[in-house]
Amino acid sequence: MSDKHPAKWGLTPQEMATLPTVFSPDLLSGQRFLVTGGSQGMGKAMVFLLARLGAKVMICGRTEEKLARTKSEVKELLGADISYRAMSIRDTDQVDALLDATFEEFGGLDTLVNNAGGQFPQDAIDFTRKGWAAVIDLNLNGTWWMMQGAAQRWRDRGEGGHIVSNVAHVERGMPQAAHTCAARAGVIYLTRTVATEWAPLGIRVNCVAPGAIATEGLSQYPPEATRRLGNVNPMRRMGSGWDVAEGVVYLSAPSGNFITGEILTIDGGMRMWGTVWPAGVPEHFQV
Repeated sequence: MSDKHPAKWGLTPQEMATLPTVFSPDLLSGQRFLVTGGSQGMGKAMVFLLARLGAKVMICGRTEEKLARTKSEVKELLGADISYRAMSIRDTDQVDALLDATFEEFGGLDTLVNNAGGQFPQDAIDFTRKGWAAVIDLNLNGTWWMMQGAAQRWRDRGEGGHIVSNVAHVERGMPQAAHTCAARAGVIYLTRTVATEWAPLGIRVNCVAPGAIATEGLSQYPPEATRRLGNVNPMRRMGSGWDVAEGVVYLSAPSGNFITGEILTIDGGMRMWGTVWPAGVPEHFQV
């Protein structure tokens, strides 16, 4: 694939409702999921797949209009009913309210999917202190409040559970995204640590680490940067939100029962070859 700017970013609701999946239609029947950032991008693909497989799903995000639209699309295209709550994972009171509402409505929770996050591309030397703090607070602190809150409720109820966090591919770092790399690395090592601490509670903790994934969020980036994203791995193409959604299901279904403390990398081999420059490649590195 050449460095071609896609005609569109992301999957349509109609595509997510009909894309083939390797999983049985009733695989997650009766299972209860909470997906943060579930109204767009990779999170929305997760929600559609989970609903197609029979799960009960609660989603959250900051924009009620997007959440309501996703609920309506899932109902119209799949005949499934999902729940939502507008909130910010950076606010601990709102986190507690969301978790309490989810446990009450569903009678419990089986899997928490930490998908919410965000960042902006910029050379690290130019980060403002406010910008740095905002990215760390959302991607690290907010994810941790969700992880800890879910684990505390499982412990208090004498129930096990599963957490899977979307951490993006940061194994080799990512130029122009040092803030999110620092935060996501924190989530990775939280995962590896509490997977041991929480094993006696019956709680599994894992991550998915996507590489270059075509989502609508990338449309906000400079075209000269996104044009390269089909050429940053040895497969020389971008992945889709569906690839990541199927990874989340694999870890959350019985197929993942003996997996904890792991990072499932879904990057087309970018760990081995290819570098993302989300704000464009500096002249020094152009060849």
